[in-house]
Amino acid sequence: PVFASGALGKGVAIEPTEGKLYAPADGEITTLFPTGHAVGLTTTEGVELLMHIGMDTVELDGKGFELSVKQGDSVKKGDLLVTFDIAAIKEAGYPVVTPIVVTNTNDYLDVLDMNQTDVLHGEDFLAIIK
Repeated sequence: PVFASGALGKGVAIEPTEGKLYAPADGEITTLFPTGHAVGLTTTEGVELLMHIGMDTVELDGKGFELSVKQGDSVKKGDLLVTFDIAAIKEAGYPVVTPIVVTNTNDYLDVLDMNQTDVLHGEDFLAIIK
């Protein structure tokens, strides 16, 4: 409910088909959960993104997640951030739907999803209105 309610900000939810989370934009890794289930990225334009792999996956305590970055790393759009085991997450009873939320939504006029059914690696999926 915390993501669906918009309490953390506006964004999108993506159902991953491969166990890889890539940087959606150039920026810096500003938050990194040691369990690997969530990553915070501040883009070079100042947009603060929280990417949370699955629902309640913190309970897995890092099992099935492998980090490819460290907090403070600079990343480019398309860089691999986390590898995760979709099958293991589902077998443990957790959905893999992955919210990507703009946590500083209030700094912008609006945050819009681009209404795509399928998002391919490297494609834009959010529009930020300044």
